[in-house]
Amino acid sequence: DLSNNNLSGTLSPQLVGLSSLSIFNVSGNLLSGAISNNFGSCTSLEQLDMHGNLFAGPIGSSLSSLRGLRVLDLSQNNLSDEIPEFLAGFKFLQNLNLSYNNFESMLPIEGIFKNASATSVFGNKKLCGGIPEFQLPTCVSKKSKRNRSTLPLKLVIVIDIGLLVLTLALSSLFCRLMCMKKRGNPTPSISFPYVSYRMLYNATKGFSSENLIGAGNFGSVYKGILFESTTAVAVKVFNVLHHDASKSFAVECEVTRNIRHRNLVKVFTACSGVDFQGNDFKALVYEFMANGSLEEWMHPITEEDKRHKAPGNLNSLKRLNIAIDVACVLKYLHLDCQPPIAHCDLKPSNILLDDEMTAYVSDFGIARFLEAADEQTRSIGVEGTTGYIAPEYGMGHEVSSYGDVYSFGILLLEMFTGLRPSDDMFKDNLNLRNCVKSALPERAEEIRASSGSTQRSIILECLISICEIGVACSAEQPGERMKINDVEPRLRLIKKKLLEAP
Repeated sequence: DLSNNNLSGTLSPQLVGLSSLSIFNVSGNLLSGAISNNFGSCTSLEQLDMHGNLFAGPIGSSLSSLRGLRVLDLSQNNLSDEIPEFLAGFKFLQNLNLSYNNFESMLPIEGIFKNASATSVFGNKKLCGGIPEFQLPTCVSKKSKRNRSTLPLKLVIVIDIGLLVLTLALSSLFCRLMCMKKRGNPTPSISFPYVSYRMLYNATKGFSSENLIGAGNFGSVYKGILFESTTAVAVKVFNVLHHDASKSFAVECEVTRNIRHRNLVKVFTACSGVDFQGNDFKALVYEFMANGSLEEWMHPITEEDKRHKAPGNLNSLKRLNIAIDVACVLKYLHLDCQPPIAHCDLKPSNILLDDEMTAYVSDFGIARFLEAADEQTRSIGVEGTTGYIAPEYGMGHEVSSYGDVYSFGILLLEMFTGLRPSDDMFKDNLNLRNCVKSALPERAEEIRASSGSTQRSIILECLISICEIGVACSAEQPGERMKINDVEPRLRLIKKKLLEAP
């Protein structure tokens, strides 16, 4: 194990020409050049980890003799050319990571390439084909040489048309980039800086229980200090044994690489590799939020949370500011991103708060890009959370921005009533929305949550307006829901009224 040193230059032929070598790890160094052909004699090799270096060129044919490999990690290098077919014939290979290189052409579809959870090819922009789970573009067939004998007149016409299309495309692209710049859209596909399993292990004190700050279906979140800094980070470690965890990791990587907003939790980097035992390991590193989640404030469980994050400490103005922050994010995701994005799991535990109580939306593990409707955009498989998930998803309707608006409406009602949509009192035909709707406006005082010392009558009037927005957003029929671009202005008007109260 020579990982995470400052080794540079090329691999020594003597170093890799060992027939009895079973594990070879030089990850996290500055090694360069081609992958040595001397690996051909290392027939006992089971784990080969060379990620996080500067290796370039194609994967050498000498690796074809390493048929006993269980783990192969060549990610985060400058490797290029086609991914060799012989990797599909490695029967014992359990984990293959080729992410963040410059591979191109068609991805194999046999062997380990049939298992998207065991294979990682993110960040190779010129790859195509493969099984649908990789979500790569369709490969374009190469034209046969016979097509080159086209008549000169037809060739001129084709060239003229091609130039015209190219001109229009460039003009369209220029206009789109200018539009994106005006709207503040980020440059797509921003690369993550390198981080290894060892670095995350050290940052979280070995993923110790004292550093554990949360857990969910797809994994656990740990507080850590990365790169010998004094700044804390949150490390989300995915439970790769969960059948959807790898897919969730892939989705979150793809989405967060393409979006930037002041109220979205910042993702610093990602790690996809193996742990010290050679097991698959996937993690995301987020900005740490000092005040935890909205869930902890709305429904504290621990004694410490009950003392410091009691609902009574979250007055009406703070709640309203949080609602405005979340509405801004949804407006950005639905209207400013291209293609638009549906979060699909908006709930209090996915709303994080910094030390100034500014809200940030997190967890894009089941998010969807809202492109032209096809089989991949259907809601089959969208899990969401009971009480917050839009009712139409349960009937097989396509994912849409209306689903997020519904979740926001329920979130808004929960924030200002203090009632969970899953409370025991809600059964049969009674739910949170119907309960609030039936109480408006005459019995609004009955559903009022703790709201501090602001003048009582003003708060009640504002509460009614806020709950009306929540009810409008969570209408049963998608087309009857309030438009997200109307929500933020309405909430800001209510905030202005609160601030002007004597």
